[in-house]
Amino acid sequence: MELGYVSATPLGAAANQILNRPEPFTHTYRTYFRPYRCGRLLLRLWHSNAVDSTWDRGQEATGGEPGGKWRIESAYLGDGGLEPDGRVKPDSITPVTFGGTGTKDVLPGETFASDEVSVQVEEGHYMVFSWTLTALEPGKSIPYNVEGMLATAYDGPGNWAGEPEAGEAKLSENLLVMPSFIGEYRPDASRFVLLGDSITQGVRTVKDAYEYWAARIGSKLAGRAGVWNIGSGWGRAYDAAAEGSPWLHKAQYADELLVMLGVNDIDIGERSAGQLMADLSALICRLKERNPDMRILLSTVPPFNFTGHREQVWRSVNEQILNQPPKGADFVYPVGDCLSCPKPEDHRIKPEYMSDRYDPHPNGAAGQAVAEAFMDWYRTQGVSGCSSRENE
Repeated sequence: MELGYVSATPLGAAANQILNRPEPFTHTYRTYFRPYRCGRLLLRLWHSNAVDSTWDRGQEATGGEPGGKWRIESAYLGDGGLEPDGRVKPDSITPVTFGGTGTKDVLPGETFASDEVSVQVEEGHYMVFSWTLTALEPGKSIPYNVEGMLATAYDGPGNWAGEPEAGEAKLSENLLVMPSFIGEYRPDASRFVLLGDSITQGVRTVKDAYEYWAARIGSKLAGRAGVWNIGSGWGRAYDAAAEGSPWLHKAQYADELLVMLGVNDIDIGERSAGQLMADLSALICRLKERNPDMRILLSTVPPFNFTGHREQVWRSVNEQILNQPPKGADFVYPVGDCLSCPKPEDHRIKPEYMSDRYDPHPNGAAGQAVAEAFMDWYRTQGVSGCSSRENE
């Protein structure tokens, strides 16, 4: 990843699924997203052709699985206007190149960057990214994110990435096909990375509202940092701790890293407290070996209404994180102080913060509460300097 570039958007695009079709295909994907900053932006894409985290029990996609062979036929950035309606301002459509050409053949597991591109985005407008991709072989090809959409996107067959209208493309559902990283050149800004699961990604919050806490923290820190959200639905600590993890490869570029994992390890992963703590220790150790100057902020496991044995594991892990955190964790953030019901029901999320009466994924109100609580904690810990923008 090129030096001097920090994330340009709070929208996360970690991959937890992979396209799998019986024949080669050509398809265009257009996504509208909020940039942290507007005006004339110098941007560069970076991408990892691999699945970051396991989906479900791994029947279709597992963490660390390489993508297939595919080609970028064309890619464009532009001003998406005030409404994400499928159109792009014609005079703002800017081609993205790779080594001076508009196409790029992508190999399994490859990481690569684009050339720098200059894009003008008006204040209050969306940024839009379009690319046309061709799967060169039958079977598994392009990794993507399969969670509910947090940003408006369109997709359809054919090569129309550079067209101002989306034509007969349909609204995308559970299909976010984006570069891993869209970076803005800001050499004086730091990289703040959030490594987590669907809770960090923002799943179950309102599309295009950017009300999850990763987005709100990103907005508050935008004066001094670019916050890169690599939260991935159904992600687990053992995905990140695995040898050669592409997910951890992304995290290693952080100046500051907030790790908030464990819910899926305890739930579908059925990990013991000892196994989860070992995985957290392993991923932190690997990160410190690769980037000794990184400041690692380890969060407790958020409340998720566990009962029985899972509740016992949740309590054991959080007690260890608070009292005996893994070596290399520079700070510990107690997210439950904000989200949890009063003791002894602290394993439960406050009802007003649930996305619905049955789903303990945090809602937008929780996003606001956690972002405010985190920023208060962040300032008092002296993790890093705060700019005036952080007080907005």
